[in-house]
Amino acid sequence: MNETDAYVMAEADASAISLGPIGVFDSGYGGLTILRELRKALPGYDYLYLGDNARAPYGSRSFEVIYRYTLEAVRELFKRGCPLVILACNTASAKALRTIQQKDLPGIDPTRRVLGVIRPTVEILDKVSKTGHIGVLGTPGTVASESYVIEATKLFPYMSVAQQACPLWVPIVENSEAEGDGADYFVKKYIDELMAKDPQIDTFVLGCTHYPLLIEKIRRYAPSGIRILEQGQLVAESLKDYLRRHPEMECRLGRNGEVEFLTSENPDKFDVLASLFTHQSVESSRCSLD
Repeated sequence: MNETDAYVMAEADASAISLGPIGVFDSGYGGLTILRELRKALPGYDYLYLGDNARAPYGSRSFEVIYRYTLEAVRELFKRGCPLVILACNTASAKALRTIQQKDLPGIDPTRRVLGVIRPTVEILDKVSKTGHIGVLGTPGTVASESYVIEATKLFPYMSVAQQACPLWVPIVENSEAEGDGADYFVKKYIDELMAKDPQIDTFVLGCTHYPLLIEKIRRYAPSGIRILEQGQLVAESLKDYLRRHPEMECRLGRNGEVEFLTSENPDKFDVLASLFTHQSVESSRCSLD
């Protein structure tokens, strides 16, 4: 069966399928930068965003805790009708995605899918780096997992990947200090430390979805000529391609252009900060995770 035939059959069966939104999960607010780009690239679909703000940040937590929290969130999004969930969180993608895909999905529902943000980011590296020397700026959890190192060298064995944990960047963003002078100090500090590890780096990977809110300062302190990769557009293009190749999933997605926001924290608090990430007003509901 070719791709066209598969799409026609999928469309024919769509009336018998309960349509649901694309689930987007993050430990807090950063995944909203991914959601923003998904909605730009795929505006006709429905989305359900879940931020586990009450238990954020995930970056310094153990593998076991991150996996458990992420699985609880995935189950909640499945319960609310999402056939497809994007882990719009580098820490969750690094420490929980593979286990959920291989261990949990077959027992929960083998027709549903959970995708991450690391692979789509890594796949483009050979197209943007001329030296083959990559610098990853991420949370302590993402850096400790070495997921970017593993994925990049698996696809491109010749590449050299240096990493730098930036433990204060997320708190700076979430405390609305991204425009302050203190942010300049810590942005420069971590970039300088990364470049000291490998002066041949010509490409930065922003390995946390909060970091686009620091992009102007990152550009200011990055060496001249450095290519800076933000994940939102890369993940959006990857999802667009995924849905094109998987019409059996695409036909299960609601297409009313609607978006709903859930948080495990106080909705009023979430809405104020979320608007900085989405560039529009947000009204969320509280969701209990356990």
